[in-house]
Amino acid sequence: MPRSYAHLWFIGPALALMFVILLIPILIAVGLSLTDYSLGNAGAEFVGLENYEKIFTRSTYEKMFVATFRYVFVVVPLTVGLGLGAALLINSLGRIGDLYKTIYFLPVMAALIAMAIVWEFAFHPTIGIINSTLERGCGTVLERWSWYAEGCARTFPLWLNDRDYAIWTVSFIGVWQGFGFNMVLYLAGLTSIPRALHDAAEMDGATSGWDRFRLVTWPLLGPTTV
Repeated sequence: MPRSYAHLWFIGPALALMFVILLIPILIAVGLSLTDYSLGNAGAEFVGLENYEKIFTRSTYEKMFVATFRYVFVVVPLTVGLGLGAALLINSLGRIGDLYKTIYFLPVMAALIAMAIVWEFAFHPTIGIINSTLERGCGTVLERWSWYAEGCARTFPLWLNDRDYAIWTVSFIGVWQGFGFNMVLYLAGLTSIPRALHDAAEMDGATSGWDRFRLVTWPLLGPTTV
């Protein structure tokens, strides 16, 4: 019996887009990293690993390395946890769940450049909505609790420029942008869990929702989590 290749018609378009949008730019970036190319220059010369040597011998390399790991250890657990929580809540809703799916998934679809510009304005120290909201909140506090005036009437941080706040601000944006994608993955995983398994667990004594989640839902979501 001849082997069917019909599955290639289904995965082919996705693989082609991944190759064009993801893999080719990565290969181009790797190639450019081996030259002295900079934006605006007409040409470039091959310099080998000189650029990487400059990065690894720079005094700020350790700080960049620590900041990267801090970002990963904050964003990955939070996006996974929030994605799972949102999926469980939406899975328990009716038709209104589709509305929340759209709301939570919209940040994933936002263009990175547009998203960066919007958040840059939002966190602007003088005209940004974040500090403006905090300032109005402090005004309300000062009117009601004057004894808190000293603690509230202070200069708000430069969220994206202060080294004590920048990494946490960027991590917050990363969580906001990424957890909707994990939510969709978990929703797909939840739909593959047969209802009969929850009923069987309830008959065996897992009467609470937490017990059914711990004994049935979470183990079966293992492949999705990985």
